Amino acid sequence: MSKRVLMAMSGGIDSSISALLLLEQGYELVGVTFRTFDYIQESCIAREKGCCSVESIMEAKHFAESLGVEHHILDFRQTFKEHVIANFVDEYRHGRTPNPCVLCNSHIKWGLLLDAADEYHCDFIATGHYAQIEARNGHYYLKCAADRQKDQTYFLWMLTEENLKRTIFPLGGLTKTEVREIALQHNFERLAKKSESQEICFIPDNDYRTFLANEGCQVRPGNYVDQEGKKIGRHSGYYNYTIGQRKGLGIAFGVPKYVTRIDAEHNQVTLGDYDDLYANELSANEMRLRDIAWLQESPSVLARIRHKSPATPANIEIPEDFETSHNASIHFTDPVWGVTPGQSVVLYKDELVVGGGLIS
Repeated sequence: MSKRVLMAMSGGIDSSISALLLLEQGYELVGVTFRTFDYIQESCIAREKGCCSVESIMEAKHFAESLGVEHHILDFRQTFKEHVIANFVDEYRHGRTPNPCVLCNSHIKWGLLLDAADEYHCDFIATGHYAQIEARNGHYYLKCAADRQKDQTYFLWMLTEENLKRTIFPLGGLTKTEVREIALQHNFERLAKKSESQEICFIPDNDYRTFLANEGCQVRPGNYVDQEGKKIGRHSGYYNYTIGQRKGLGIAFGVPKYVTRIDAEHNQVTLGDYDDLYANELSANEMRLRDIAWLQESPSVLARIRHKSPATPANIEIPEDFETSHNASIHFTDPVWGVTPGQSVVLYKDELVVGGGLIS
């Protein structure tokens, strides 16, 4: 008897080819496409063809129908607004730089989707993410994708073992080039040539500052200060900045200056030199560790502090009260640049995701 899989379909090449591969492997599919956000601003017309737009939803529906797959459209807009957008706005209000994709994966794609899987009597859910799953030492782990350039494990660290037990990643062992070749082999030329958006799905034109203003974040100019706390100019509102930012400061010093700290409470933005952004350690909260005993016995890990950064040798320090605090410290072998509060730190061993947390 074939296993029944709930396939998350966005209308893009990755989820579409994932569905095709699962059908060829003998799975029974139920396709779902969810709507998380409404694009209502005039400046967003060009993005109507992007993720979660009406056009992409209908493309997913038509593709599912062409494969003979049952398809449903799910409205997740209210939950997305309450969990993802509200967190995004709140993090900026507190001077941090959030990563909404991490929360979306945890609360929406592996929250509401698993509920939908139960409703449609599906054993598993599947997505077009580039990641793999491996069982080892009695635990289920995320594993890096075969295509390191497309690997998405950084965005998936919040997934629990229960999530992974019911998940299939059909593209985990493939490269993006191979996925495009499969599309061409099946005469899906338009799909193979479809471009990908690298932007946050709910931010029109990638302009998060205007989005925050529309969500009620009021601009309050404040002081730029140097590394010693001395006033050196005025900024346009602290949530307009992020750690490591160099351009758009609105002030000239004759030499490049970078945002090194954001103090929301005092409405101050600290500017410094490039080297001021190097750090030997970081603290993280909301940590999730897959096997604490393994990490206590062998604390050496590779730590990634942003999606595009290389994983860097480090050691994790797990406090005695971890089970209640969910806090930990990461100490790097060599200094890393641009540690940013609100972003994720993801820990790896042997290409497995062994933990992650939010940089505090």
